[in-house]
Parts: sequence; C-alpha cells; structure tokens
Amino acid sequence: MKTITSRDNAFYKDLKSLATSSQARRKAGQSLLDGVHLCQSWLDLRGAPRHCVVSEGALGNHEVQAIVARCEALHAPVTALPDALFNAVSQVEHGVHLLFVIDSAQPSAAPALVGPSVLLDGVQDPGNVGSILRSAAAAGIKQVYCSPGTAFCWSPKVLRAAMGAHFVLEIFEQIELAPLVQGAKVPVLATSGYAAERLYAMDLTQPVAWVLGHEGQGVSDELLKLATHRVAVPHAGQVESLNVAACAAVCFFEGLRQQQM
Repeated sequence: MKTITSRDNAFYKDLKSLATSSQARRKAGQSLLDGVHLCQSWLDLRGAPRHCVVSEGALGNHEVQAIVARCEALHAPVTALPDALFNAVSQVEHGVHLLFVIDSAQPSAAPALVGPSVLLDGVQDPGNVGSILRSAAAAGIKQVYCSPGTAFCWSPKVLRAAMGAHFVLEIFEQIELAPLVQGAKVPVLATSGYAAERLYAMDLTQPVAWVLGHEGQGVSDELLKLATHRVAVPHAGQVESLNVAACAAVCFFEGLRQQQM
C-alpha cells in the first residue's frame, strides 16, 4: 500500500479530476465508485479495480480491510490518503472512505434490438437514470441504449443511484435511437401519458424494448411514430404523469409479473 500526502501529486490530481469533471471521465474512460457497497459489488461481479483508494481513517474499518485485502490479492494498486485529501475527492457525506477507480469503456458497437431492452431518450436527471438502470437489472433486462442528451451513465451520481446495476448490464451511450427502433426484432413500446393503449392491456410475456423519454418533454415525436405501441401507465389522482423512473419500474415489473405467471 502506498500513501500520498501532497495535493500536488499527479495521481491525486487525476483522481480529483475524475471526481469533479464529466469531461475528464469521458476522456479517460474511467470513473469512480464511492463506498463499500459499490466497491464490493465490483469485486464480486467484475474483479479487480484499476486502483483502490482509501482514507487513513477508514483503514480500521473491518469491511474496508476485507476489500483492501481482496484488492491486494488481485494485485490491484492500493493507495491511502489523509482524511482531508480524501474528503476533497469523495462526493458522499458521512460515507465510509473507500474509492475504486474503474474502467468505464463503452462496448464497441450497439447490437440490434433482439431481446429485453431499454432506450433512454434524453433522460437528463442522473438520479432518474440510475434508478431506471437499477430497475432494469432487477427485472432481468440486459441492454440499455442511451441517446445523446441522456445523463452520462458512468457519472458518480448515476453509479450511486444504480447501486451496482451497471455491472450486470450492457450500456450503450451516444446512440441514435431511431435507426435502432426501425430495425428492432422485438416490439417497441414507447411510454406516453397521452397514449390510448394502457400498460395492463399489453401482452408482455415476450421480450420487448421500452422507450422512456425526457422528464419534461417525454419521448420524441419521431420515436413515438416509429414505436410498435404507445403505452400509458394508468394512474389516479390529479397529477399529470408519473416520474420517468417510477414509470419505468411499473412497466418493467408488469412485464416480469406476466412472464412469471
């Protein structure tokens, strides 16, 4: 284990850039996992991180000790930081001071829509994107396609909201969705609060692709026209529509319910 004590250290500067700059994360093809749960999930599902970073104050924590030991056994570099330096990097208040630097390289090419999948059309809020990824993984969906304008899936906020879902999903970003929908081999269901078809009347026993849209504008008119079905989630009360992440969860788990009947 190495120890860094200077803010001018080159590795520390790179670490701070990854923590604070989306541009730096995209350019490096790397991101940060913050906290025991995400780091443990990465070890279990993906293996060794590129780098493990821990605060000196966290080294007495038994969970952190176990993770550090696993990283060392996998020959992953481990670096300790004074608490003050670690606090300037971590974006989690009152968390356990543990970070992984991981590779977030994108798959080389987006495959055609042939199985259960999710298309995100300009979903901008990182919390919504992370929640959708988490629900998709829990419902057995494997592939997620994100249009330009959708929040960067490997940002720390999305990673925290998804709670490890990234590690079991194939995520394709900066994808033009219209050609994908046109070539789909499965029904494509676009959600819309104004659609005539209702979710609970749909046959979801076979694989489908879900299209979910921008928090304010919804799914684009182009994708609505190309979709096989335009689907609304029925709701009571005076609210106009559901939050996009809530809508996604209802849709995904209605599909799972029908498949398990």
